[in-house]
Amino acid sequence: MRSTRAVRRAGVSLAATVPLLAGALALGIPAAHAADAPGRDTLAGTRPAWATAQADKGATSDGSRVTARVYLAGRDATGLTAYAKAVSDPTSAVYGRYLTAAQVQQRFGASPAQVAAVKAWLRSAGLTVTGVTAHYVTVTGDVAAAEKAFSTQLHNYAKGRKTYRAPAKAASAPESLNGAVLTVTGLDNAPHTATHDDTLPAPETVFRNAGPFSTHYGSNTASTLPTAYGKQIPYAVEGYTGKQLRAAYGAGSRTGRKVRVAITDAYASPYIAADAATYAARHGDAAYRSGQLKQVTPADYTHTEDCSAAGWYGEETLDVEAVHAVAPAADITYVGSASCMDDDLIDALSKVVDQHLADIVSNSWGGAEADETPDLAAAYDQVFKLGAVQGIGFYFSSGDNGDEVLNTGTKQVDTPANSAWVTAVGGTSLAVGKNDKYLWETGWGTEKATLSADGKSWTDFPGAYTSGAGGGTSATVAEPFYQKGLVPSSLAKANSEKGNRVVPDIAAIADPNTGFKVGQTQTLPGGGTAYDEYRIGGTSLAAPVIAAVQALAQEARGGAPIGFANPAIYARYAAQSTSHAKVYHDVTDNPTGYGLAVARLDFANGYDATDGILTSVRSLGRDSSLKAVRGYDDVTGVGTPAKGYVESYRR
Repeated sequence: MRSTRAVRRAGVSLAATVPLLAGALALGIPAAHAADAPGRDTLAGTRPAWATAQADKGATSDGSRVTARVYLAGRDATGLTAYAKAVSDPTSAVYGRYLTAAQVQQRFGASPAQVAAVKAWLRSAGLTVTGVTAHYVTVTGDVAAAEKAFSTQLHNYAKGRKTYRAPAKAASAPESLNGAVLTVTGLDNAPHTATHDDTLPAPETVFRNAGPFSTHYGSNTASTLPTAYGKQIPYAVEGYTGKQLRAAYGAGSRTGRKVRVAITDAYASPYIAADAATYAARHGDAAYRSGQLKQVTPADYTHTEDCSAAGWYGEETLDVEAVHAVAPAADITYVGSASCMDDDLIDALSKVVDQHLADIVSNSWGGAEADETPDLAAAYDQVFKLGAVQGIGFYFSSGDNGDEVLNTGTKQVDTPANSAWVTAVGGTSLAVGKNDKYLWETGWGTEKATLSADGKSWTDFPGAYTSGAGGGTSATVAEPFYQKGLVPSSLAKANSEKGNRVVPDIAAIADPNTGFKVGQTQTLPGGGTAYDEYRIGGTSLAAPVIAAVQALAQEARGGAPIGFANPAIYARYAAQSTSHAKVYHDVTDNPTGYGLAVARLDFANGYDATDGILTSVRSLGRDSSLKAVRGYDDVTGVGTPAKGYVESYRR
């Protein structure tokens, strides 16, 4: 099982590193195909790229234990892909004709006969079946039994400074199963993390922003600090509120009434109900109705130390408070995963789909595409497609490391945002002026320079790149139908003449220097816990903001689900005038014609002035090699929702 970890993206938001590969699998090509041995169907992508001959350290001991999941392809994997596309396409005759969860299971789910056949095959090889769900069969056994079942050899391979187990060739399933097996996970155990039950830890140490601040963009000029780009610059905002974001993105009178939004993350904050209620009361958001905010959590949590469980409390808090701030009447269901591991996150997503807990699902986690494995891609994308045929849309943050070069050394996109079956949400720096007036946005990308010792200049201005919205061209995922002819060829064909998926699709506020204020119970430096507030950003903010805007749009649609939104998002982009003003803000890196920057003060220790205050200038609109330009771009996609976006869904 691939391990995933909770991390702070560029120090400004929380995420989980989730391996995922969408490739051909994302376009619906079945995993069980193209036998490389008589009577066997190859399970594509089950041998990881790092399991090379040069790294081979020899066979794994036959007696070593293996725990695996055998994912079921269902009755009609090809038909599922075709219907997911058709029901999501505004030009299709079946657009919006969604199925119920029961209909999906009957039409596309694995049949009892398929499940029985898969179980019999696994048992005949000597594996023990430990569980069966609608989506997979779990098994355990020794290496010899696993090798027999999947017709491969398990070897040990060097990966970095450690050694892990992986198949020496792609696993396969018997041809007699007629494609009932989608893929198998668990044969590859890199990186290995022991699973054990834990209780959730206390929240992390309190984080606070140092002032002075601006209440709206430009309201407080840093007149005693050096200029930048020939001008006096404003202090960073203290943190936008829902009222300001609703005005910026054209909420109008819409509130998300009778719309259900789900949020998936790992673990669950034990303070969320009180924190959300306190925050709403302090900032003029509507009070929560009874039952409006729900948590769906697993019986046990695992890997709490490896996944930095307490760090996820802040992610949940941000997501919940951002959705409620922008769509105050929407029902919110938080679905917590047992850990930040792929299999557990897939279970959380599947729970939303199988129980149809919401029509809109916000997900603020992801990782670099190079860490993907195709076996998990098949499992993830199957969930996304099962959601699409029910009218459920998934929204994923595009990442906070720009082109990922600074973070990984390789230019690449993030995942699961790279999947062709999700809406990837990029990020911007947002300027909201006096009286909540939308002024402009840039693509989010930050360069930072610090104040010189004498206080008269900025050192190495504009400074080094720190963080920015993820985006770019996938190296593995083929260009989806909804992007063809609308995404510039220079982007689509950056990695292949046939064209690839480009990220993101749409964008919203993400820059922590023009961020959102959240309220959260945190651990105080001297011990104990207390509610406090701070400014935060990242595409972990952009994703729930867009999810909330989609809730407003669904309300305008009369409550009918939007479902997988990308075809509709790009259809609106194609139909609008060249000004883009009616539906989307066309975001560029230089909206004012001169360099943009804000002054920011930070506590050196993160919470008070005991250890000093750090003063810096943060330049805006400088996202690694990515550029926000007129039209579609790899920082903001088609742009951000403008005044006419929500009402464009009105029937």
